[in-house]
Amino acid sequence: MAENESATVVITGASTGIGAACAAGLDRLGWRVFAGVRRMEDGEQLRLRCSTRLTPVPLDVTDAHSIAAATAFVQSSVGPAGLAGLVNNAGIAVAGPLEAVPLAGWRRQLEVNVLGPVAVTQTFLPLLRAGRGRIVNMGSIAGRAAMPLMGPYSASKYALEAITDALRLELLPWGIRVAIIEPGAIATPIWDKSGRDAAALEASVPPETARLYADAAASVRRAVDKAARRAIAPDAVVEAVVHALTAPRPKSRYLVGWDAKVRALMATLLPVRLADKLLVAVLNLPH
Repeated sequence: MAENESATVVITGASTGIGAACAAGLDRLGWRVFAGVRRMEDGEQLRLRCSTRLTPVPLDVTDAHSIAAATAFVQSSVGPAGLAGLVNNAGIAVAGPLEAVPLAGWRRQLEVNVLGPVAVTQTFLPLLRAGRGRIVNMGSIAGRAAMPLMGPYSASKYALEAITDALRLELLPWGIRVAIIEPGAIATPIWDKSGRDAAALEASVPPETARLYADAAASVRRAVDKAARRAIAPDAVVEAVVHALTAPRPKSRYLVGWDAKVRALMATLLPVRLADKLLVAVLNLPH
């Protein structure tokens, strides 16, 4: 894609998974990529897979000083040309029954997945205006259809849907397109990490609370294990991100994966009670 040889994009959460795949994919297409990473060791590993156009940048979306430093570095590099794209990808998944997840866990979830993209977008918007760039937010089908025991994660992705909708309208005067990607099960390290975090939470709650949710937790764990086994490669997400950044008429929302499309259809077409009954039956949840 020779037309993108001078196009510049910032990607948050590019250490592993979808973010790393997007960084490598856009680099292959000729983009100049600033890959936000929390640890520069991860950035160096990513650089080995890519061309010299890719530059790892220390970027913690929960740290105002880190965001400001990354913005200043990118600004000094791109100058008046600005940015062609910002991909807000950094995210975590906090799981557990709403009754049991500590407020600190909720704050961490929302700080990374909601306030992080807002903070990054705010600081990079002048560069996006200069480059008439585009914003791509990494959502999830969980932002359209919540899963039991995934309340914090689903809440954060629902919030990102609203943020995307507001931004899409607010930034119209400057021609800045805004889209959200809504993947289903994608093969990334987040499955293992969220599983470990959920197990740690389960071990930390009072025994009587753990007993109350034991059956539901076992059912959801089996469903998550099945989803992880059938998860598709991040390539499909990369394809959606590229389309959102380059298409003359990009979509506002990109559903990625057959499971995401089925769940979106259920959420759209079925009455809430019927959808709940179907989910309870599929997951074999206690009721």
